[in-house]
Amino acid sequence: MNKYSNTRATLAIAKASFRSIIRSPSAVVFSLAFPLIFILVFANIGGGGVAVDVGVAKGSDTLSPVYTALRKVSVINLITTQTADEMGKNLSKGSIDAIIDIKKNVIDPSQSPVGPQKSPFTVNVQYTTSSSKGAILKSVIVNILNEINSTYQQMSGQMLPPPAAELRETTVSGRAYKYIDFILPGQLGFSLLSSGVFGTAFVFISLRLTLVIKRFFATPVKRYSIVLGEALARLTFSLLGAVFIIMVGHFMFGFTLIHGVVTVLNMLVLSAIGLIIFMGFGFTVSGIAKNESTVPPLSNIITLPQFLLSGTFFSVTAFPKWLQYVSNALPLTHLNNAMRKVAFEGAGLGDVTHQLFILLLWGIGVYAVAVKTFKWE
Repeated sequence: MNKYSNTRATLAIAKASFRSIIRSPSAVVFSLAFPLIFILVFANIGGGGVAVDVGVAKGSDTLSPVYTALRKVSVINLITTQTADEMGKNLSKGSIDAIIDIKKNVIDPSQSPVGPQKSPFTVNVQYTTSSSKGAILKSVIVNILNEINSTYQQMSGQMLPPPAAELRETTVSGRAYKYIDFILPGQLGFSLLSSGVFGTAFVFISLRLTLVIKRFFATPVKRYSIVLGEALARLTFSLLGAVFIIMVGHFMFGFTLIHGVVTVLNMLVLSAIGLIIFMGFGFTVSGIAKNESTVPPLSNIITLPQFLLSGTFFSVTAFPKWLQYVSNALPLTHLNNAMRKVAFEGAGLGDVTHQLFILLLWGIGVYAVAVKTFKWE
């Protein structure tokens, strides 16, 4: 008689669970159909609702009327926390759309009022060919300068007063950042979160309520084999779905994969990490839920805020500042950011350690809760 093997039992459970997943219409819709539909729609309508990210050069005059006016424009997100080197790199990669440097000019009192005179401020703007949003910023700045100059000239007693601010523009070359490069990682995160939370919660509460797990306990199957088998099945399905989504985005819409196959592999590793963490939420929901009808509302409490606030459809920088703090605390935000860095910027896993650390903290926290709330019977 052959010795009983929990490894074979785990694989058998994984195989049966995988077949169940691919036969489930809801799993296919949430994990593949919805993300692909969103990619198709957003890739064709462009990046509506995405803010223009503008780096503010160190030493820039933040007391000038130009800067004060820019701060009041809702579509402009002024970035002041990056170093000059970081801004330069991010500008060439399209991570920021422009760099602005406002300088206050020294006016010589002895300068003759007749002839060319120096403006009180000079506004230096660097655009990048990596972003198509430079035109939005240029239009905003021109309108601001026209308004300031008009006011300044009305207040001046000179016959030919200089403009209050002079605009100087340059453009640096960079890789084109298409909206598909933003939207696809977000939709991949959407797929993983849906599969991890809804899929896991529904499966385990169903197994518990139909007494399938109780029947397992009458066999030599270990409890970890049940959990591991389900996890392997969902991981396999989700990674196959991730490959499909990435390939559709790349070949149909030009989604950027800097290092080709290596980039895809790095994205799959991130997908696996994200799914494992999101499954922890699913285990928690299945433990708290009394029956299958309570799973959707509990799952939506976890998933909806992340779908809306984690940069899935629109950039986090488009939100009010107070809401950005909430967004930056969510695990899906960090998974999406890591995906985008790997895909477009060519970053390796070692370059996204900050995002991985936040995900690790979430993983530890959510599985600690899952262990306390999960029920077998």
